[in-house]
Amino acid sequence: MPLALLALAIGAFGIGTTEFVIMGLLPQVAASFQVSIPTAGFLVTGYALGVVVGAPLMTVLGTRISRKNMLMLLMGLFIVGNVVSATAPVFGVMLAGRIVASLAHGAFFGIGSVVAAGLVAPHKKAGAIAMMFTGLTLANVIGVPLGTLIGQDIGWRLTFLLVAGLGVLGLVGVARLVPEQPGPEGVRLRHEIAALRDVQVLLAMAMTVLGFGGVFAAITYISPMMTTVAGFSESGVTWLLVLFGLGMVGGNLIGGRFADRALMPMLYVSLGGLALVLALFTLTAHDRIASAVTIFLIGGLGFATVPPLQKRVLDRAAGAPTLASALNIGAFNLGNALSAWLGGIVIAAGLGYTAPNWVGAVLAGSALVLALVSGALERRSRSTHPSGTETAAEQSPLTEQVEPAGQTGQRPAVPAHH
Repeated sequence: MPLALLALAIGAFGIGTTEFVIMGLLPQVAASFQVSIPTAGFLVTGYALGVVVGAPLMTVLGTRISRKNMLMLLMGLFIVGNVVSATAPVFGVMLAGRIVASLAHGAFFGIGSVVAAGLVAPHKKAGAIAMMFTGLTLANVIGVPLGTLIGQDIGWRLTFLLVAGLGVLGLVGVARLVPEQPGPEGVRLRHEIAALRDVQVLLAMAMTVLGFGGVFAAITYISPMMTTVAGFSESGVTWLLVLFGLGMVGGNLIGGRFADRALMPMLYVSLGGLALVLALFTLTAHDRIASAVTIFLIGGLGFATVPPLQKRVLDRAAGAPTLASALNIGAFNLGNALSAWLGGIVIAAGLGYTAPNWVGAVLAGSALVLALVSGALERRSRSTHPSGTETAAEQSPLTEQVEPAGQTGQRPAVPAHH
């Protein structure tokens, strides 16, 4: 794998750390600014909404500059946001810093996925995307627990300064290691938007919302579930989250490996397994060992969907993939917000702390249904064109408007069923 992927992974590690570390530091931040825990929770909500808005916004703003320069700009924005958070004199300023940092999140992963896929041979695309996302998954295993420990023992401001330092490493890495990859010649915003007309692109995004939403329906309420139902201590929940992160690392690598060989079967297995495990979690949550194993499997099966779904979006929007790729990243956070809201509703209805697991199972099952529909549409398309030579308009609405991939520094996409 090219060293450039290491630079992208470092940036992803920093972004993943700043996104999730705040959850373990809310009491300290709330006490520092003399606000309530629910008010401090806006630091989580604001970040998630910033990702959803920032993904298309920053991608659109970057359509006229090279992808490398845009990645460097996004890392700079990330650094500024975390420095503002670390030095904020009042709560409102810290919230602004969190939102500034979040604006870089979706576009970095969206553009980074395109860059990563362009660094390797076509049959290794998903593996390259998974390598970049390894930084995000490792953040949950190393960055978040370590950042939480530093924040609790020394001070939360130091945590965010160190995260800003990770952003500096990512910026230097991108500048030194990532080659120039200008966007396809002639592609403008209208072309990026036109790529969203592909039904398969929209289905992949919907699968992202529902599939990963299923994961966060359970994980958002993991602390009260494990302490009141399974009998873990609060410190034990921290290690359960590390276990969840390890599952994410494994699932990400497995998903990347098999998505390059059999993308749709990988989605069927991972989404079906995720729905089943989430349903079983309502039972296994009552036992410590069984719940720990289940949490690991949720992390693994959930993140096994990420490389194949991201690759599918890139393949189907091959002519102008940047906006679609970034929007798919925003879809993850949209799924997180949706599932957390639905999980809160069933808990407030008095159904218990395990009820969000059923919500997650339904969401993941719905994603599986969409995957089956997507596969059926693809098979019908292949039967219509048995030679595999679909017209350019059917492969992408932009193919006829841009230069051939070989003239733009991009490798041609391979149909997902290969």
